[in-house]
Amino acid sequence: MNLISKIQDWGDHHHPKWLDYLRIALGITLVWKGVAFALNLHAFTVLMENSGLGTAVSISLLAHLIIALHIIGGLLIALGTHTRLFCLLIIPILVVAVFYVNLPQQQIFRPYSEFWLSCLVLAGLICFLIEGDGVLSIENVKKTTVSQN
Repeated sequence: MNLISKIQDWGDHHHPKWLDYLRIALGITLVWKGVAFALNLHAFTVLMENSGLGTAVSISLLAHLIIALHIIGGLLIALGTHTRLFCLLIIPILVVAVFYVNLPQQQIFRPYSEFWLSCLVLAGLICFLIEGDGVLSIENVKKTTVSQN
């Protein structure tokens, strides 16, 4: 049994119910940030143009990918299906948000700083990458209905 299977088995067997409420809150937060990001797309474009990332096409594709992953991934994480997959896909976005976008601004101690929210979401994603879906999830409902039949 490889390391990933051991981590998944441990997460499936040691998952308290209260952690599911945090998973749901994490998913809702991701959806909320995805929608906010979509509504404020101009700020992202300015940020990427100043960083010298590349052409407008790559900036636009990256922005739309981030928005889609936040909204779709947040919804599926909140519902409790494909949680580990979407946590794995969103973690690199949050690592960039924490260390590339928020940390260099040197305003992490100001009130309402995005840095701390990004750190909490990143920690939640890492936690649910290990823990998985939990008891209050679509995947658990599927497992129980299959085992009853």
